[in-house]
Amino acid sequence: MAEYKKNNNNDDNEYIEKLVNIRRVVKVVKGGRIFGFSALVVVGDGNGKVGYGTGKAREVPAAIQKAMDKAKKAMKTVP
Repeated sequence: MAEYKKNNNNDDNEYIEKLVNIRRVVKVVKGGRIFGFSALVVVGDGNGKVGYGTGKAREVPAAIQKAMDKAKKAMKTVP
C-alpha cells in the first residue's frame, strides 16, 4: 500500500516579507459606499527567489494575508 507523507514545510520562517502598499478602495452601491482594502506584498528568500502578490478584503489583516499567500505561490527565480 502506498504511503502518504504529510507536507510539513514551515517555509514561513525563511522568507523575507515586505508590505509595499495598502490602499483603501470604495465600491459605490445603491445604499451607499462599501469600503475595502487592497495590499501589495513582495516576498523573497534572499537567495534569488522573489514573488509578489496582491490581496483584497474588507479588513487590512485579511488583505495582507491573501497577498502573502499569493506572493509565495508566485515565486520566480531571479538570476
